Amino acid sequence: MTTQELQKLVETISLMAFNKPFSDQASFNVRLKTTGGRYLLQSHNIEINPRIVELDDSSVLVGIIKHELVHYHLHQLGVMHTHASVEFKALLNEVDGLRYTPVMHPVKRYQYQCGKCGLKYFRQRKIDLNKYHCGKCLGALKKI
Repeated sequence: MTTQELQKLVETISLMAFNKPFSDQASFNVRLKTTGGRYLLQSHNIEINPRIVELDDSSVLVGIIKHELVHYHLHQLGVMHTHASVEFKALLNEVDGLRYTPVMHPVKRYQYQCGKCGLKYFRQRKIDLNKYHCGKCLGALKKI
């Protein structure tokens, strides 16, 4: 999908779901890693994570676009547009947008086990086995 196709899709969804035009820019941003998209307050533009298109699920892409358009249209009206606001939740529910982005990549986890007592530890980051030890018995850790 090109940027022009994305722009056209966002404009179409805005007219169909909100009955209001989207008159700013929609583009892809490859730097977005953990989020599906974002609405920029200063420029009023919408950025979409291109990996969402790679999921081959058009309902996810449309849901994320609707989510960002809720931010856009509420901000244009001068209404509170944060995720916690009642107006945001009501409009998101009304247009059937996504509240959360699905997990796009599995989280890498590391497993360690104490050589003395056998206690297992699960971490998202690697740890230095020479520096850290078991919190229960002070035994040496080994990677599983």
